[in-house]
Order: sequence, then structure tokens, then C-alpha cells
Amino acid sequence: MESSMDNTSVRRTKEEKKLFRRQIKASHTLLKHEGISTVSHPTKHLVVSNGGLGNGVSRDSLLEVLKEGGTVESLLTPPTKPYAFVTYSSIQAGQNAYTLLNGRSLMHLDQCVTLYFSYVERVDSDRTRSCALPHGLSILEDFVSVVEELELLKAVDWTLATDDITVQKALKHRRVKHYGYEFRYDDNNVDKDKPLPGGLPVECDALLQRCLTEGHISVLPDQLTVNQYQSGQGIPPHVDTHSPFEDTILSLSLGAKTVMDFKHPDGRSVSVVLPERSLLVMKGESRYLWTHGITPRKFDVVPVSEDGGSGVLTSDLRNLTLNRRGTRTSLTFRKIRHTPCNCVYPSVCDSQQPPAPPTMPVIEADACCLEAQYVHQVYEEISSHFSSTRHSPWPQVRDFLLSLPPGAILADIGCGNGKYLGINPEVGCDRSANLVQICVERGYEAFVSDALSVPLRSGCCDACISIAVIHHFSTKERRLSAIRELIRLLKVGGRALIYVWAMEQEYNNKKSKYLKENKYEENAVPTSCMKTTEENNTNQHEEHISSDIRNKEDSSGGVRAHTLYVHTNRTAFLSQDLLVPWHLKGNKEKNKEAASGSTEVPVEQTSQGPVFHRYYHVFQQGELEELCVSGVKVLRSYHDQGNWCVELEKTDVISSKIDIAMEK
Repeated sequence: MESSMDNTSVRRTKEEKKLFRRQIKASHTLLKHEGISTVSHPTKHLVVSNGGLGNGVSRDSLLEVLKEGGTVESLLTPPTKPYAFVTYSSIQAGQNAYTLLNGRSLMHLDQCVTLYFSYVERVDSDRTRSCALPHGLSILEDFVSVVEELELLKAVDWTLATDDITVQKALKHRRVKHYGYEFRYDDNNVDKDKPLPGGLPVECDALLQRCLTEGHISVLPDQLTVNQYQSGQGIPPHVDTHSPFEDTILSLSLGAKTVMDFKHPDGRSVSVVLPERSLLVMKGESRYLWTHGITPRKFDVVPVSEDGGSGVLTSDLRNLTLNRRGTRTSLTFRKIRHTPCNCVYPSVCDSQQPPAPPTMPVIEADACCLEAQYVHQVYEEISSHFSSTRHSPWPQVRDFLLSLPPGAILADIGCGNGKYLGINPEVGCDRSANLVQICVERGYEAFVSDALSVPLRSGCCDACISIAVIHHFSTKERRLSAIRELIRLLKVGGRALIYVWAMEQEYNNKKSKYLKENKYEENAVPTSCMKTTEENNTNQHEEHISSDIRNKEDSSGGVRAHTLYVHTNRTAFLSQDLLVPWHLKGNKEKNKEAASGSTEVPVEQTSQGPVFHRYYHVFQQGELEELCVSGVKVLRSYHDQGNWCVELEKTDVISSKIDIAMEK
């Protein structure tokens, strides 16, 4: 690097030495951070440190100082940079400016900066790069007159925090007022069933009719959000949520100009000047795909323009300056959408996104909600198809039932479609009303009941079975309660058989029928509704194969719940707690009707039909036995085709609130 300072043995004053040191520092900074090399010999090209738009120095203020050195041919002001490039008409003029202006203090907008000049060999003046507006975006300048602007500003009364027809809020970076419908910032949506009284201000009628007549909109908006930005305030980059609003969005700028930044998902970005009284129209791609936002700052870099017009900011460094922001009020008009959005941008459309995956419950209420949504309601929806796949009793369950003496009183807790009710006369109950109805139609005795609270007297049963039920309870406490309820129903000496799905689908070097089965008994169809096994492989490490996804403490000491993932059928389990897909088959029209009516049940629509998700907790070896320790002894435990099984005998009496209620 050549130094632009002539470091010869010249006697300098104290101030000259100070200026010289700062010039050297400025040159080193330019080289280190910007790659700009300075030279020691005079040229007509100079770099002005501390004289850039990034320092808050406007083009006009800097140019006024530079002209004192001679005739200026060009001035380049890179946006956000703390320096500028000036080219004079001759080397002599450049040398004159270097001598005269180095160390000059410049006052601009209540701040003082000191300018340092260095020579450079050349300046790259070919820096123009034009950017097009995002597709579907247009800016209409002077859309309202000065008189209309004042009337609209007056119509927005900020003096009242609340009134009967609007909702007003003070946000961190601005204050807002809503008409027609309140926009909720907690979920970026609106409550379509709760319109605000009064509608939109009448002062907006003429403006909106003009938009309708000129074809900027096809239907009148019914929601208005007014934002007021003080100098230095902005709004983060965002895409207006698809589901609450229709395509076209209008935004009218009043009071002051600003610069709005648009960014495409592929990284392209465009900064657009919005002049005072201009109307921004966003449709199609610009509305649905590009984010838009306003950077919080007090000055904007804008093109030099006598009429202050709109347009895309370019990288033409010969045509940029600073504009100090004033108080700007924007009126954003939108039309409430009453049907799901079906735009061509599904990756960013909330209407076309799969439902959010549930998390493991932290408290009892969470467990009840999870089971209601991902167990009870799912079985009500799939009961008919489910029943058609459940027709062959498992041999060891059948053997247990046939081993009981004649006249033994049996209870099948979680009887499903009743495939075991015909082996030995018994009574059954199930949480699914539709499955119980199937049992009744087959001539079996069954009733609807929760397995945690069966309305039968304690000690009334000689035997109970619970086949593929307890793995649907989402906490250890609820699984333990289900087993205790089984034991309560037994007489002392009575026996129970429990089957739960096993984590170990390969046991003693043999794969279970579930892994070996090629046919779609349980619909081995990968799903995209939530996180699938493949998507979680990067996060579900080997420890998940040997341990549950447990709740862990967060940094504040509270319990943080883990998100459940969707299991890929006919594969090994990667976690003990998961969602298992059920691909509903049968009558397509009936299935479509059932799925559309399942407002509480997350359903994924696929080309093969709706897919529901059932919650399971798959048991590890020994886990089931650990729950069978109170008032019983385990007669045997075994692994049967991908299930852990225990046969137990009741040894002590267990009472419950059921008995007290029955006594009353």
C-alpha cells in the first residue's frame, strides 16, 4: 500500500500532527474494512472519510463543502458507508481540495463530523444496477390531494385510547388503530366472527370508490389498520397472513415519505421509495411471497430527485442522498377472507400448511386434551374402517379367555369392535361410542366408558383384559391409573391380561409381524402432515431408541414439552411417544365428508384419502411390570408379536370413589 501522506521530515504544528495521524488511521481503516487503497501522489480522485451517507451526511451538505476545493465532476455516495468519492476537474483542483479541506468540520442536522481526504488512483463510477419492482407491486404517486390527506389524518383520532368502533394499541415501534376488524398480533390473524361496530371511516369512501373504479381492487375492503410511525420507528419484515385477507392490499402513505424494503425468499431484495400521499398496491407475488418491512431509522437513503418521486432504489452512487424521516401515517386496507387461501405459494401459505404437531403434555389438562384429540376423536372418525381390520383374535389372548372356568365374570376394558367378546361370555366397554355401537349390532353386551373410571363395582370380576389400550394414555400417572382401575374391578385372586405396544419390534432376533407385514393393515404411508421419521433423523439421536422423549427443564427452571413426531409405519420406533398415521380407506365421498367435519381432529388430505394420527406410548422391556406392583403379583410377562404382555393376579383389595358413589 502506498500512503497518501508525504511522511517527510517537515516540521508540523501540534494540530497538523494530530490531523496527520488521523489521516493515516482513516487510510488504514479504508484498506482493512473496504479494500480501498490510497496513494501518496496527488490525483483528481479523492476518498472522503466520515463524509458518507452512513455518517448521516447528506449529498447536498457534502457537495457544498467540496465545491470550495474546485469544480466537482462527480460525487459517489455509497449507501450505509461512512465515506464518499469525489472527482475534481483536474489534479490541481484535487490537490487544492486535499490541502484546503482536510480536517474540515461539517455541521449537519445537529451533528458535527470531521472530514479526512486521501488520494486514490481511480473511482469506479460504473456502479448502476437497476432493480425491477416485485411482480404485482405498483406505486401510484399523489393518489390523494393535500386537502384529502389532511381530512384523512383528521379522521384518525389518536386522543382516545379506546372507543366504541375501533381498537387502538401502542406497539413497541409504532401505534396502531383498527377499523372493521381487529388484527391480533399474538397470532397474526383476525376474529372473523367479531367485527368492530361502525365499519371503516366515511372519509375513506371516496378514496376506495376511486380504487374500485380504476381497477386497483375488485371488491371494497372491510378492514383498515392505521399505523403511525415517528422518526426512527419501523415495522419488521413480514408477509401479511394469507388466511385472514384476500389478495389485494392497499397502503396509503400520509404525512411523510419512507423507504420500504421487499425481499424474496431466494434472497433478492428491493428498496422502494413511498412518497407522501402515494398509494402502494400489492397483488399476487408481491402480496403473498415477498416480505415487506420498514427499517427503524431516522434517515433514509433516497435517489436525488427534484420532484421527490417514487421508485426503486438503485446502486447508482451518483444519485443518492439522505432524507430525514418525518411522522408518517399509513392506512392499510384489506378484505376479510371467508374461505381458505388457495394461492400458488403453498410453502408460505398458512391455509395450505399442515397443522402444528402437538407436544407432550406437561400437566393433567394437557394430557386430557392430547388424548381427546389424538385418540378419542380419531377412533370415532375411523371406527368403521378400523373395525374392518380387527377380526382375528390373538392366540394367547384367546387361550387366556378359554382357560377361565365356566361362569366366570369377565370384563374387556377397551373392547374396540368386540372381537374378544364372543370367545367367552363377557361384558365390554370402550371410549368410542361408534365402536360400542358396532359391538351392540353384533349382539354383544357393551357400554361407553373411560378406562380410568369404569362404572362397575370393585371386586366384581373374575378376570379382566386390556388389549392395546393403555399405550394410548400420555403420562405415566394416567397409565398407572388405568392399571389400578383394572385391579380394582378384580376379585382377590382374579386375573388380568394386559397387552401394550412394544418399543422393541425386533426381539430375540425375530422381527414382529408389524415390521414384516407388507400389506397396509395400518396404512404404511409416510405422511407430510407433521414431522416424519425421516425429517427427525437429524435430531432424534440414538438415545431416543433406548429412552423416551422426556420433558426437560428449560433455562428458567420450568418444564419444556417436546414435540411429537409422526412415525413412518412398518419401521422401527425412534421414540416412545409418537403419532401413528391411519390412512382412512373405503367410500371416498363418505371419507371426505367425515374428514371435512372433523374440525377438532388434525387431518391430512392426500391423494389416497384423509390421514389421521393416533397418539401412542410404546413400552420398553420391563416398563409394564414396573406399573404392576400395587396389590398384585405378576404371574408371567412375555413378548408377543411386537407387544409387551403381563398376566397378573390380584392379592389385595383396592377401593375407589366408584364404590363410595355406588353406596350412595
